[in-house]
Amino acid sequence: MTPSETDARVEALIVLTDRLTAAIAQQCKAFEAHRPQDAAASMDEVGKLANVYRRESAEVRLQPALVASATPDRRRRLVQATEAFEAVLSRHGRAVTASKTVTEGLVRAVAEEVVAQRSTGRGYGPSAKASAPMSTAIALDRQA
Repeated sequence: MTPSETDARVEALIVLTDRLTAAIAQQCKAFEAHRPQDAAASMDEVGKLANVYRRESAEVRLQPALVASATPDRRRRLVQATEAFEAVLSRHGRAVTASKTVTEGLVRAVAEEVVAQRSTGRGYGPSAKASAPMSTAIALDRQA
């Protein structure tokens, strides 16, 4: 590759990394605002960008010369873009984990309330016993 081709390739990788970082940062904001449905709207775009990024970064790992001959300024910008991407990815992981924890807690609370509502005592008198709590499965879809 010529130096100008290498610079163009590195520049394209910087732009890709910046776009992916911005898309994931938007998802983080949605999760942090307790609006996961807003994050879901960009899943297709993030998935496509992530696949392209995965392929490109794997190729660079296999052939480091693809970026080695780029100008020092472009290599520095690529490192900065990658560091920003990794920071946003870490933030995204924390936001998704927090959202998952809240969602699981809500589902568990709903399930426990359903079981409590269904638990009724049997009969009156000295031998009356409360029935054992029933286990109840709950299935949620995108409408829930």
